[in-house]
Amino acid sequence: MQTPQHPIRSPFSAASTAAEVMAGVDLTGHFAIVTGGHSGLGLVTAKSLAAAGATVIVPARDPHRAREALAGIGQIEVHPMDLMQPDSIEAFARRIQGKLISLLINCAGIMAAPLQRDAQGHESQFATNHLGHYRLTCALWPALVAGKARVIAVSSRGHQIAGVDFDDIDFLQRPYDKWVAYGQSKTANALFAMALDRRGSHHGVRAFSLHPGQILTDLARHLSTEEIAAFDVYDDQGNPRVDPESGLKTLQQGAATGLWCATSQDLTGHGGVYCEDCNVAPINASELGRKGVAQWAADPELAERLWQVSREWTGLDVG
Repeated sequence: MQTPQHPIRSPFSAASTAAEVMAGVDLTGHFAIVTGGHSGLGLVTAKSLAAAGATVIVPARDPHRAREALAGIGQIEVHPMDLMQPDSIEAFARRIQGKLISLLINCAGIMAAPLQRDAQGHESQFATNHLGHYRLTCALWPALVAGKARVIAVSSRGHQIAGVDFDDIDFLQRPYDKWVAYGQSKTANALFAMALDRRGSHHGVRAFSLHPGQILTDLARHLSTEEIAAFDVYDDQGNPRVDPESGLKTLQQGAATGLWCATSQDLTGHGGVYCEDCNVAPINASELGRKGVAQWAADPELAERLWQVSREWTGLDVG
């Protein structure tokens, strides 16, 4: 099967930072939405876009906490929204109706959470990381088309843990495994970008997914100290290790690939691809945890199957 997953000529690398990627980028007059934009990678992303002149809208489940984190930063608005609540997503979309959205960066997510379900009975990691962002994208579709937007899905190398189990997405028959559930949701992010790009490209809307790197953030809140240590992210002094080539990055380095996907002219004419280290990633057909995208997260037929399931479960579609 042919694949668009081939690296291109990029001036950046695994060690590049958000500041380096955004140097010279002018987003004056543009609107950007960053889910999860008040903490971790999302916060760096939101600050970087605002510094480039964009008006940044940050939807947050806890608006008070978000406003505290973003205090003193100009050109950032905070609005309430909960990715687990369809009514909340619809209300957010109505609240910003009429704006032309140039960037939608879906950065919010949960990882390795204990088994929980949303009101529709869907497993929480799939519901938050994929279905919530699917609903949001559909609700914003007219604004995204008007702004000829780029839609960025923050996936993870964790997608290599598991593909989407279409026979039992919600762990109704199989035993719940928090890492398999996380991997499935991150595969869904990549497949979502493929299917969205197919629908949006002729409207000027392009979509990308990416692995930001391994960075210690609030995403790890469900992990024990022992689980975090097992990832070998600390040096002998107990400080976070930084080794970009192996995937261990600072927040500035971790935010770089998403910002590159959102703004780089080098990606003009591209779309639907999974990126890492500020470049299009190759297919990884070998080892778990290595660079590249697993075949199951870059398969257009699986992307279409996921889209149809998402449409049936939410009752929403684009166009």
